[in-house]
Amino acid sequence: MRHIVPPSVAALFFPLLLALTAPALAQAPVTKFNLPNGLEVVVIPDRRAPVVTHMIWYKVGAADETPGKSGLAHFLEHLMFKGTAKNPAGRFSQVVAEIGGQENAFTSNDYTGYYQRVPTEHLQSVMEFEADRMTGLVLTDDVVLPERDVVLEEQNQRVANNPGSRMGEQVDAALYLNHPYGKPVIGWRHEIEALNREDAIEFYKRFYGPNNAVLVIAGDVEVEALRKLVLATYGKVARRADFPARKRPQEPAQIVPRTLTLADPRVEQPSLSRSYLVPSFATAKKGESEALEVLAHILGSGSNSRLYQALVVDKRVATSAGAWYQSSGLDHTKFGVNGTPRPGVTLAQLEQDIDDVIAAVLASGVSAEELERTKSRLIAEAVYARDSQASLARWYGAALTTGSTVEDVQSWPERIKAVTAAQVQEAARDWLDKRRSVTGYLVKDAAAKVEKRS
Repeated sequence: MRHIVPPSVAALFFPLLLALTAPALAQAPVTKFNLPNGLEVVVIPDRRAPVVTHMIWYKVGAADETPGKSGLAHFLEHLMFKGTAKNPAGRFSQVVAEIGGQENAFTSNDYTGYYQRVPTEHLQSVMEFEADRMTGLVLTDDVVLPERDVVLEEQNQRVANNPGSRMGEQVDAALYLNHPYGKPVIGWRHEIEALNREDAIEFYKRFYGPNNAVLVIAGDVEVEALRKLVLATYGKVARRADFPARKRPQEPAQIVPRTLTLADPRVEQPSLSRSYLVPSFATAKKGESEALEVLAHILGSGSNSRLYQALVVDKRVATSAGAWYQSSGLDHTKFGVNGTPRPGVTLAQLEQDIDDVIAAVLASGVSAEELERTKSRLIAEAVYARDSQASLARWYGAALTTGSTVEDVQSWPERIKAVTAAQVQEAARDWLDKRRSVTGYLVKDAAAKVEKRS
């Protein structure tokens, strides 16, 4: 099942992925090279089992869409499975299934990716298929229009009928006053309804090609043999004209906190979520992103975190509380806190208690014990990621399509080790300013009428 990586998911997924994989990656014998046509190639050998993960990442996502055509990157992701002149619709997926492989695709704000996990002896086959559809996609209204209906139904299930997702969309839209990260990755429904074949083809020709892509292969491969295989498949794809620079409208100074309330009869438990506008790894000054990563873990990762201990254990005003940081992004990103109150506790009271925990960090910083425990945990957890070649491939692909390098990935553990308590407090003071935030209240409203779509 193909899927999107909306900001609400990416915010949780990619910091965890970073924490789990980066130290393991530092020990992997990673090789990077470029083809004459501009394709970037990353190879991560792992000879423990005769399988390989093959991923092709394009440096285009929802934030690169033409204004008024939101959802186009995700729509094209669906259409990439509709076939070429050489390989009609369904053939690629059928072959992957017949050889016992797995496949999927995903879209985020900054990239679109396609991957297969197959036995090593079938790697060349999937590379040939993927290279073919890199520039050979054939689209007609007969396949485009029904697939648009599929996307609309996906939007209906994932967003329109999900109060939490609807709240997430509204928080993002309010947080980003000017930047396209404020659009949902899946798109606004009224704009999805207007997407057509011409839109998809124009977007495909504008952004898809070897010189706007990163190929990541992890698994049972030998580098020099793979280099020849890549040249024999992807190397035959002609370089396209230079792709447009990824320059997006940036955020103005944010000077006022914003609060939203979404009432829906389907809400089982009220909840609070707040997002702050903060630097990503790509936009942060040296050490700042790492300090925000550590701060998020100290504030709200697990039962030993400050928010959990204060709100769930000590004051017993919440059933859950947490924090997260989305480090991945070409532009400024999000730091979030959230909580679910116990029965009888208002969201206003819960918000004040969350603010008190944050205020304590701003005033007094974090302890040496908290700092060392968090850094040790981030690094220790990575041991368990070394068995996942898919996680390794995902981290490199996400990094290289959002402004990072192989060296950035490999130096992550040392940068985390270098974070100081003073840096964590400074990051909190600089960025956990409510004027840079949006707080969402999700509440139950038995009287509200919910629009249902068929």
